[in-house]
Amino acid sequence: MEAAYKLNEEMIRDYGNELVEEEKSPNTINKYMRDIYTFYRFVSAGAKEAVVDKHRVIQFKESLQRTYKVATVNSMLVAVNGFLRFMGWENCRVRLLKFQRKIFSDEKQELTKAEYIKLLNAARLVKKERLMLVIETICATGIRVSELRYITVAAVKQGRADIFCKGKRRVIIIPKELRHQLKLYIRRSKVMAGSVFQTRNGNPLDRSNIWSEMKDLAEMAGINDSKVFPHNLRHLFARTFYGIEKDIVRLADILGHSSIETTRVYTITSSVEQAKKIDRLGLVILPTKKTAK
Repeated sequence: MEAAYKLNEEMIRDYGNELVEEEKSPNTINKYMRDIYTFYRFVSAGAKEAVVDKHRVIQFKESLQRTYKVATVNSMLVAVNGFLRFMGWENCRVRLLKFQRKIFSDEKQELTKAEYIKLLNAARLVKKERLMLVIETICATGIRVSELRYITVAAVKQGRADIFCKGKRRVIIIPKELRHQLKLYIRRSKVMAGSVFQTRNGNPLDRSNIWSEMKDLAEMAGINDSKVFPHNLRHLFARTFYGIEKDIVRLADILGHSSIETTRVYTITSSVEQAKKIDRLGLVILPTKKTAK
């Protein structure tokens, strides 16, 4: 007979504490807990108590498939499987969905360098200096938006920032020209110490502030706002770096990735760009025209 287990919220909270002790990042913990609570609501819907067995987890997986893309379904299943392992309910864990690895990126979602420059110009035009420098800093260093707080006054003076994320430490070089612009901004904004980019209360800017401002700027610049968000700046850095250096191992170090497979996703170009590269190979030989007599 298939084993079944009773699930309650205290068990989920215990797992949340376990993730904290494992030193998972706050964003990862929030994401995992959100997915597990989605699972909890599913198994408890219309029932007096939440009961988990392999069949119920499979039903949850099937319900996700009807709503989300494969990558999203798998990310949610990773969270649930991790919780089931923590509880010792290994027999309830399910397999992830299989899907073909992306060969091309979607040009409708890919921020180009030309569009990036338009964003900066629009920010200059409306005198949004802080936003302009935030965009430039993320794109010129490849940092995550959550790592922007490590761009401090001291880091600008040194020309390098110590980044601590997901239990790892890495050093990011601040480009010379960006460093010069940040020094001028620090002087004008009278930031004495701490994060360069602060709110009026002196707290580091968070992603919600930056996201909404970027969306407004996209409209001013005439760019589809679906492709204007902080993480796309990181992708642009990765594609540009790889296009010049062709060193995916070094790029993984700069981005702070544990797996090169993760970095590979960042270097995927659009089908339009790939077609241009294929055309430049010159392997289609056109027939020569006969000379008229």
